[in-house]
Amino acid sequence: MMFSHDNGNPVLELTPDQSWELLDNTRHGRLVVTVSGDTDIFPVNYISDQRMLYLRTAPGNKLAQLTINATVLFETDGILSDEAWSVVLQGTARVLTLEAEVAAVEALGLTTWVPTLKDFYVEIAPTSVSGRHFELGPQPEREI
Repeated sequence: MMFSHDNGNPVLELTPDQSWELLDNTRHGRLVVTVSGDTDIFPVNYISDQRMLYLRTAPGNKLAQLTINATVLFETDGILSDEAWSVVLQGTARVLTLEAEVAAVEALGLTTWVPTLKDFYVEIAPTSVSGRHFELGPQPEREI
């Protein structure tokens, strides 16, 4: 198990440090953006550094929406045979425009999943992070 649970509780609320440990070691997630009451979710690959998230994107809905409303949600998770986890980050997104910022993110090794041009780099500065770890198993019998 990644994390130990107290008192046999199958759900563990993660600390921010534990949540960042998972964010730092995962490369996929979902970005949630909302504009004018309409919400979209996009699968993305990302990299984290110094408790910031970075992703690349191309022109389109995702880029347009996060520039209209910079408040975003990001979620990543993992499922193994006997455990699972989920981390949700709330934050503020901005497109990186300075050459030095882009070069610093490129140096982290952020690459695209598919062979398409994704020339825009986005930074997500967190305002909150939370996570939960789950020990998987069958539902217990109901007490009568």
